[in-house]
Amino acid sequence: IGLYRTKAKNVISTCQILIDKYNGEVPRDRLALESLPGVGRKTANVVLNTAFGDPTIAVDTHIFRVSNRTKIAVGNNVNEVEQRLLKTTPKEFLKNAHHWILLHGRYVCKARKPDCDSCIILDLCEYKKKSIT
Repeated sequence: IGLYRTKAKNVISTCQILIDKYNGEVPRDRLALESLPGVGRKTANVVLNTAFGDPTIAVDTHIFRVSNRTKIAVGNNVNEVEQRLLKTTPKEFLKNAHHWILLHGRYVCKARKPDCDSCIILDLCEYKKKSIT
């Protein structure tokens, strides 16, 4: 884990804040989550989606890459991709879309050497360097 000292301090501080300010409960509000040490939009979205079932998508490097390569949600930054994914993803899939796209990006649509032969959405892909055997 990179920056482990900083992350450890943030975890300890966050735990204390949750006890002192929120009676030991994780807040369900984005602004409250983002006010916690080390918590940004992506982490807040992960918590809102996985812990509370909110229909949101946390855009990480994998989701950003897959969304741009397939053109399902083109954007110059994670916020643009997030907003486009929220508009284009059917509501019934929003709770799980984050996990599906992330895993596809991590294991199939990898940054340096995508496994195009095992890609189930190859027909959507516009990656210039894709390789099909």
